[in-house]
Amino acid sequence: MNKIFLLFIVGLLASCRSETIERKKEAKHKEVLASSAVIFPDLPQSMEFAGTTINLQDEDLRERLDREVLITAYYQSAWIGAIKRAHRYFPEIERILKEEGVPDDFKYLAIIESNLQQAVSPVGAQGFWQFMPATAKLYNLEMNAEIDERLNIEKSTRAACRYLKDAYRTLNDWVMTTAAYNRGVGGVIEDMEWQKTEHYFDTYQNSETGRYVFRLLATKLIYENPEAYGFYPEKMELYEPFHIQKVIVEESIPNLALWANDQGINIKILRKLNPWLKTTKLTVKKGAKFTLLLPAASENLKPYGAYK
Repeated sequence: MNKIFLLFIVGLLASCRSETIERKKEAKHKEVLASSAVIFPDLPQSMEFAGTTINLQDEDLRERLDREVLITAYYQSAWIGAIKRAHRYFPEIERILKEEGVPDDFKYLAIIESNLQQAVSPVGAQGFWQFMPATAKLYNLEMNAEIDERLNIEKSTRAACRYLKDAYRTLNDWVMTTAAYNRGVGGVIEDMEWQKTEHYFDTYQNSETGRYVFRLLATKLIYENPEAYGFYPEKMELYEPFHIQKVIVEESIPNLALWANDQGINIKILRKLNPWLKTTKLTVKKGAKFTLLLPAASENLKPYGAYK
C-alpha cells in the first residue's frame, strides 16, 4: 500500500512539474507575441502635404494610404535605416529645399526614391533622387568616365528642385507634381485628358504611379510620428551629419589617392564624402571648377594647385 501511494505521489509531482513547464512556455510565447505585436494607430481623417490639406475620409484614398503605411512601417530594417540616414542627410536637404523654394515635405521623396542611399535602379537611374541619364543632362548634372553628379547630393538635390518647380509651373498642384516625378508631366496630363479628370486622386494610374503619392504620404506620417508605429529614434544609434568643409578645385588632379593623402586623409574618406567621384583622377577643364568635400579639420589641409 505504501509503495502504491509513493508511486502516486511521484506521478503527481511529475505531472505538476510538467504542467508548470508548459505554463511557463505558454507565458513566454504570449510575451514574445505581445512584444512583436503590430502597432498600428488609426489613420488621420486628413493630413497636410506641401501646404495642402488632403481629405482622407474618401474610402479609396484611405485604403490606398493604409496599404502603403503597412508596407512602409513593417519593412522594418529598411525603415530603421532610413531614420538613421535621415538624421545625417535631412538637414542639408531641408536647407536646399528652402533655398530653392520647394516645400519641405519633398524631402520624403528622397526616401521613397532611394531610401537615402546612392542607389542604382535596374533601368539606370542613380542617386538619392534617381535621375535617369537623359533627365540628368537636361538639368545640367555632368556624367562622364570620371564623375557622375547624380551622386552629388547638393547638385542632384538642386536639380530635383528645378524639376519639381518646372512640373509645378505646368500642373499648379504639389500632389500632381509628386506624381509627375514618377510619371512625367506629360504622362500625368495624358492620363487626366483621356479620363476627363482634373486631379491625381480622381484618375486611374498604372500601379507604380497609383501608389507613388501614397508612399510619400505614408513616409511623412511615419517619420513625423515614429513612436506610434513602434519606432524610437532616441534609442537608435543615428548617423551624425558629416562635419565638412568645401574645397574648390580649379586644376586637374591626376591621382586622387595621393591628393587625399596630402590632405591628411585617404581616398576612402574622399570617396565617402564625394561619391560622385568614379575613378582615381579628376580632370578639370579650363575655366571649370569642382567643389570637393573634406573633413572639417582645416589644419590638416595642404595646398594643391589652384584649389582654395
